[in-house]
Amino acid sequence: MSRAKVLIVLTSHDRMGDTGEPTGYYLPELTHPLYALLDAGFDVDISSPKGGAAPMDPRSKDLDDPENKRFLDDQNMTAKVKHSLKLADAKAQDYKAILYPGGHGPMWDLAEDQVSQSLARQIYEHNGVVAAVCHGSAGIVNVKLSSGTYLVAGKQVTGFSNEEEDAAGLSKVMPFMLESLLAERGGKYVKSPLWKEKVVIDGRLITGQNPASAKGIGIQLVKALSDQGN
Repeated sequence: MSRAKVLIVLTSHDRMGDTGEPTGYYLPELTHPLYALLDAGFDVDISSPKGGAAPMDPRSKDLDDPENKRFLDDQNMTAKVKHSLKLADAKAQDYKAILYPGGHGPMWDLAEDQVSQSLARQIYEHNGVVAAVCHGSAGIVNVKLSSGTYLVAGKQVTGFSNEEEDAAGLSKVMPFMLESLLAERGGKYVKSPLWKEKVVIDGRLITGQNPASAKGIGIQLVKALSDQGN
């Protein structure tokens, strides 16, 4: 008998603002939590706003990363990303958790995607877990609960820091600064030094700061689901 199912939401956005540079989802931020979930016996669906092939940031294709290599050799999972479920066709009641990997793409589409926000709200309000890593936190920054309050309000939360965006030289390209907006939405933003792992757990909200946090997100998501008896 299969265990609980997790909805992984990837970006459909493949260009970095007006620069013409490619972006998309960041491969290890998908692969590390993905295989933590699969190895623990959980099912996953891969989705995106547009459905179909979700764009991968070509700079994230590190073949020295064993989980990346495992994914690229995994025909079943690569097909799920190539033929991702359109978010509008996903049903919140099918999932015990929703996970947003990063890459810069979510800053443009998932931050404003109302279908994604509705799914996150419904899953969270039905005792599910919401998780995000790096720029994936753009997918949760504007989520409002039925009460009208922001999901992140009053909760400890993290995501790609302003300092990291500055260090990457992309602050002026971004449509907003993720750390700043998380704080503006009432989140109690916490961070590690540049590029160091930081995973923050506040009840059923689990967030990671940067690519170094991807493995930890997977571990903590598995733990949260297992603790719930899933």
